[in-house]
Amino acid sequence: MNSERAMHILKENGFKQTKQREKLLDIFQKRSQYSAVTDLWKEFREDFPSASYDTVYRNLYTMAELGILEMTTIDGDKHFRFHCNIEGHHHHFICKQCGITKAIDVCPISDVKTALPGGYTIENHNFEVYGICPACQ
Repeated sequence: MNSERAMHILKENGFKQTKQREKLLDIFQKRSQYSAVTDLWKEFREDFPSASYDTVYRNLYTMAELGILEMTTIDGDKHFRFHCNIEGHHHHFICKQCGITKAIDVCPISDVKTALPGGYTIENHNFEVYGICPACQ
C-alpha cells in the first residue's frame, strides 16, 4: 500500500481528500512497522496541534475497515501500519519493541479445522506471532 493508492480507496468509498488524511497517510508512507496510536497522534499533532485523539483514532479505524491499514494489539494498545504488499496467504511475526513485521508463510488453520468438532464453519482467521526481532535483542 502507498499514500496514492490509499487516497484512491478513500475517495472510492466517499471520503474527501483532506490535509489531515494526507498527513496520516504520509506518516504511514515513512514507516514500515506497526505504530501505536499515541505515537501516530504525537506526530500528527506536529502539523495539527488542535487535533483530537478521537479524530485520529476514527480515521485509523476507517482506514483499517477499508483495507488500507492493518491493525493489531500489542500489550493492550492498538497499533497500525499500511496493509502489506505481499501477495498470497501469509501471516506475520511482529516485534513487540520496534513493531517491525516479517511475513510468515506457515498457516495453522488446517490444524484448527482438524481440532474443531463437526458443524463449525470458519469464516476468517488471523494469526500473528509476537516477539523480539534480532535488531532489538
